[in-house]
Amino acid sequence: MSVDHPHESCGLFGVYGVDYAAPVIYRGLFSLQHRGQEGAGIVVSDGNKVRSSKGLGLVSDALPAKSLHELHGKIGIGHVRYSTTGSTRIQNVQPLVVECVDGIWAVAHNGNLVNAAKLRTMYQEAGAIFQTSTDSEVLVHLLADPMYRSRPRRVARALAELEGSFSFLLMTKNCVMAARDRQGFRPLSIGKLGNGYVFASETCALVQTGAEYVRDVLPGELVVADETGLHSSIFAEKAQEHFAHCVFELVYFARPDSVVFGENVHMVRLQYGMRLAEEHPVEADIVIPIPASGNSAALGFSRRSGIPFDFGFIRNHYVGRTFIMPDADDRAKGADMKLAVLPDVVKGKRVVVVDDSIVRGTTAKRRVTRLREAGAKEIHMRISCPPVAYPCFFGIDFPTKEELIAGSQDVEAIRKFLGADSLGYLSVKGLLSPFKNPKDFCCACFTGRYPVEIEGVVGKDALEKLNPELQLDVRK
Repeated sequence: MSVDHPHESCGLFGVYGVDYAAPVIYRGLFSLQHRGQEGAGIVVSDGNKVRSSKGLGLVSDALPAKSLHELHGKIGIGHVRYSTTGSTRIQNVQPLVVECVDGIWAVAHNGNLVNAAKLRTMYQEAGAIFQTSTDSEVLVHLLADPMYRSRPRRVARALAELEGSFSFLLMTKNCVMAARDRQGFRPLSIGKLGNGYVFASETCALVQTGAEYVRDVLPGELVVADETGLHSSIFAEKAQEHFAHCVFELVYFARPDSVVFGENVHMVRLQYGMRLAEEHPVEADIVIPIPASGNSAALGFSRRSGIPFDFGFIRNHYVGRTFIMPDADDRAKGADMKLAVLPDVVKGKRVVVVDDSIVRGTTAKRRVTRLREAGAKEIHMRISCPPVAYPCFFGIDFPTKEELIAGSQDVEAIRKFLGADSLGYLSVKGLLSPFKNPKDFCCACFTGRYPVEIEGVVGKDALEKLNPELQLDVRK
C-alpha cells in the first residue's frame, strides 16, 4: 500500500472452554498481527480468578512466554491494537479490564464509535472517571451504569446505545460474549475447537489454532458462550435496508487466506486485478506488485492482460506493515526499508506496477523514483481501488480530506506528482463487481457517502483533546 498515514482495524481473538486458553489466544493474535502492531494483550479466567498481560509492540514483544505461563484458565480474550482513537500508550492497549459492582469485566474492540465523545462527556459530567483515551471505554461505563446493570438484557441494552462501527469481545470470569454493530462494518467469526468455542476477526486465525469455522456473528447480534452452550440474541435491528461492510477489508486489510463477509479475500483481489486490466489496458513488458497486499491483484492483471507477472520489489519481512505504523516518520522510514527494487527485472522494461491504494501519495512517488533509478523504461501505475478522497470514521485512520492526495487533485495531477507514465484506478463499479449484494458494502472513503451520521468530534485524538491530562504516559 502506498500510504503515509496511520492505521486501521484491530484484531480480536477469544476462546471459551478451551484448555490452555492463553497459548491458543497467543497463536490467534499472532495470525492477526497484520491488523495491528502497536500493542497486544490477553485476559484469561479460570472461573475464579482473572489474570491479564499486555504490552506495547508486536505480539512476540508485548506478550513474552513467561507471562503466558502465568495466565491459567479455559476462558479468555485477546487484542492486537491499531489506534483509530487514542495515542500509543500502555493504558490504551486492550483488552480493558475493570472491576464493577458485580465483578470483573474485560473488553476488546475493533472499530470506531462515532458517538463516543457524546457518551464520554455525559458520563464525565455525571462524575465518572476515564482511564484511557480510547472510544472503547464508553462501553465499560454503560455496563457499569445502574440504569443498565439492574435491567434484563443488560449487555444488549448497552450495545444498542453505541453508534458507528464495532466488533466487541467481552468477558466475565464465567463467559465470553461477541457482538457486531448493526451495519456490520467489521468482521467477526465463530469457530469450534474441541468442546469449546473461538471468536476471531478473521478466519485465518481459526485455521492457525485448529478451530473449525461455524459462522459469522451477524450484524446487530450478541453471542454468549457459557457453561450452557452458545446463545444468540439480536440487540439492534438494521438501521437501513442494507448493511455497510467495509470494502477496504477486502482491498487491503484482511489476509489473503481469510474469508471476510463471506468472500475469499484472495479471489476478490484477483478479480480486482482482472477488472483493472479491462478498465485500464496498457502495452507493457511485465506486471509487478507492491507486495504483499498488491500480489493478488497484480496476478489478476497479468492473467487478464497476458503481460508476464514478475517480482520487481522484494519485501523485507522483518519490517511491519507501514500502513499501521502510528508515526509519520516511522512510516516513511519503514516504507523505504520494507521494499527493495530488483534492477535486473525492471531495467529497460515497460513496467505495470499494481498497488492496492494510494493515500497521500508520497510513498508511491518514492516507489516510482526507485524504479526510474533502476532503469525502468516506462512505469504504469494501476491501483486496485478507486481514489481515496474522503476520510473514514469507522475504523480506518485515513487522514483529513486535505491530506488525501485524491481529496484535492484529479488523476492526471496525481500521475504528474508520482512521476508515472500513466495512472489508472479501479472504478467504484469495478470495486463492487465481485459481490452478490454490492449495496451491502461501505465505500464512503471513495464516494463520500457515509452510511452512518457522524456526531461530534471523531478524529483519532479527539478524546485526548477532550481530556489533555490523559496524554500523560504511564509505562507498563
